[in-house]
Order: sequence, then C-alpha cells, then structure tokens
Amino acid sequence: MSAQHHRLPRIRRAMSLTAAAATVVLLAAGCSGGTGTDDSYGFPAVEQVPDSPITIWVDADRTAIVEAFQEDHPEIPVNIETYDGNSGGSDSFHTKISLFDQAGEGWPDVVWSTQVNDASWAAREQNGVQAFAAALDQGVIDQEWLDGYTANALDPVTVDGHVYGVRDNLAPVVFWYNKALFDEFGYEIPETWEDYQALGDKLAAEHPGYILGSIGDPFTAVLTNMWSAQAPIYTVDGDTFSADFSDDHTTRMIDLMDHMFANGTLAIEGLFTADFPAAYKDKVLGIPGPTWFTGAIIQNPDILDAPAGTWGAGYPLHWEGEDIATGNVGGGFWYGSSHSKNLEAVGAFLQYAVSGPRSVELITGLPAYESTASEWLDVQASSGYWANSDTFKDVVSTGASNIWQGWGATLAFSSEPAWAEIVAPALASGGTIASVVDEWQTKYENDAQVNGYTVK
Repeated sequence: MSAQHHRLPRIRRAMSLTAAAATVVLLAAGCSGGTGTDDSYGFPAVEQVPDSPITIWVDADRTAIVEAFQEDHPEIPVNIETYDGNSGGSDSFHTKISLFDQAGEGWPDVVWSTQVNDASWAAREQNGVQAFAAALDQGVIDQEWLDGYTANALDPVTVDGHVYGVRDNLAPVVFWYNKALFDEFGYEIPETWEDYQALGDKLAAEHPGYILGSIGDPFTAVLTNMWSAQAPIYTVDGDTFSADFSDDHTTRMIDLMDHMFANGTLAIEGLFTADFPAAYKDKVLGIPGPTWFTGAIIQNPDILDAPAGTWGAGYPLHWEGEDIATGNVGGGFWYGSSHSKNLEAVGAFLQYAVSGPRSVELITGLPAYESTASEWLDVQASSGYWANSDTFKDVVSTGASNIWQGWGATLAFSSEPAWAEIVAPALASGGTIASVVDEWQTKYENDAQVNGYTVK
C-alpha cells in the first residue's frame, strides 16, 4: 500500500456492508433534501449518517477508479451512475443539478466533470438553493492534503478563497509524433507552428492521405490549437468578456487550420468517432494534444493502438520568435455535494481518486496531485513505451509550466459549443473557418451576455 493510501482519512464508524451493494443506478441519487443541522463544515450540512451510501456520477472512462475504490474500501457502500461527464460543454451537470434544486432532493454525492469552469456556478447559490459543491477546505478534506497539489492546479475551483473541487489531471498540450513515420519519411519534428504548417505542405505533396491532426472536435480545434496559439478570443477580466478575432495570434491560427484542412493534413473526423481510426489509424504522422492522449488516443486499442517505441512527445508548438505557450484541454474535476449525508465518505473518495494507490495506473494524463504526477512521469519515462523516454518527463513538465494564462478557462460558459454548432458544419459543407468568424464571435458574445458578463 502506497504512502498516498495512508493519507486517506480513516472512517470513524463501521460502515454496513449490506446497506447497498455496488450497483449501477440509472435514476437514483444519494443525497436527500433537508434543513442544514451541521455547520462544522463551513456550510449548512444535513444531518450526517455515517453508514449511508454515496452516489457517484462518472463518465464511462472514470468508472474504473470508482470500482477500484469499492474494492479497496468495501466498508463504504457506493452507487455508480454514468452520464456524459459534461463533455463538449454539454452543460448536463448544471442542468441535472438545477432540476434537483427545484425538487429539493435527489442530488448525487460526488460528480465527475470534464469541464474546467463548473465552479463558476457550482460554488454559488442558485435560485435560493445553497451551492451544490461543498467547500472542501473547511472540514471535508484536510488542508495539509490539499497543499499537496501542483501549484495553481486548484485555481479553477477556488472561489472566494475556498476550494470546491479536486482536480484529476493537468492537460497541457504537447506535440505527439509518430517517430516510426518521421524516420521513414525523413522529416524533422516541428518546433513552431510555422514548422508545423510547412510540414503539412510537404506531407500533402509527398504522402497524400497522411495527416497531422484533426479539427473535428471542439477540444482539438479550440482548446488545443486556438488556446495554444494565444488567441484572445475567450478572455475575461473580472466581469468583462472579450473575443478578439482580429488579433494576429487569432488570424494566424485560423489561416493555418484553413490551409491545412484544405490540403488534407487536418482531418474533419472526430478522434473518438469510428471513422477516425478507420481512415487514419496508421496514417497519423503527428498531432498536437493534451497529455491524456497517452492512454485515450495513442495507446487506446480502439483508436491508434500504437506499438511500443513508435510514438514520442515533442515540446509544445509555439509561434516563431515567441516564448513557448500552450493550451490546456480539460483536466477534469471531482465535486463533492454540500447536500451529502456522508461527507466523510465523500472526502475519502475524492482523495483516493486523485492520490490513492491506483491513481497512477488509472489517471490517463499527467496527474494534478504533485506526488502522483511525479510517480506517473517516472512510470511513463521508464516504461519503455515512448520513443523519447530520455526527454519525455522534461517535455511534459515544460508543457505543464507554460500554459497560456490569457484564456478564460473559468468562464461560466464553454468555449466548445460554438465550434460544434457553427464552424464544424461550415467545414463539412465546403466552407472555411474564416468565413464564419463573425458568427463564432457573436455566439461567444451572446453567451457572455446571457451569463451576466459585460462584453467589451
């Protein structure tokens, strides 16, 4: 058992093993309404029932860590409910919680979300109902454990000085490359965006059908490319929002994506669709993407399924003559419910999920918890899987320490739906990104106004 496991809080009272078997539930949720009777957590908590089961909402990819928790902590009865994980800015997390707020009951005890901005609403009172997310640093989790996070990792869930969630992983963007193909074609790994575009021209001319990425998903086009390009299209200063589509960083990246889409080196198929591996499984020369591409894309048997030694991680692409800056694609957060009847079990699970004995194995990207991250990087570098094992740790660490801070990551609305609703259909019908820039900007500005921001 790892030292991280020993840090988990002991459950002070025996939990009933027969209270609830570990089951997948479709509609039931674990928290019930009621007047707060316990203020020891810094918010009105319902009367605590230590042997009550906790209901955990996860997407399909995170069920493994919940099942591991069940195995290691059979004294805590757990119900698992799967949902879309709030992916793609679907807002399903917020929508579902709002319905429970109206009903006054039914809240889950723990929720996983792929989005970075949920604390903007989850940490606030909504329509007269107390904030869904529990302030974790006032008794649910020890401050000493929270202090073990990588610097600034908890900034997106820190509201008015209190921490409302725990971060699963950091998701800095680097350049993933197929070393076997680079060697075969005799190409140099790009270091700048200009190198990347020039390589696209060379690849299109010499090896048509091979690609350098996809813009079929909002997270690749917007969070990977636009954020990494330092495009100030989604920025916030206090309560003021701005979307600058005329900035040079913005126009250069739009031109780059339009150019590479036109020459066929950027695909339109989404990475998680069946069409992508069917067309490109062995034809991806390289792709900018977050660290969770390790398990989710490159090693995934349903997508690239790359053999050991064939792929490596390159330093983040940046504009020639400018400092390295990169994007951040999610990272994911776990939230505990302020309505839970078993906050001690909630705290135990949250710590287990990001720093427990199975976290290095089951977190697919660079973990956000510092000791887990260090161990994960060591495992990756010594695994023999990566073609650049000697530099892998430095590449990923460089990405993690150079995320561009100009992106409004914690805004109350997602940057992703605009791409899916406006840009992707234009590309699919033969248009260009540049042709729908006005509509894209208007969508952001309208969303900002609806969410109470002043648009600059």
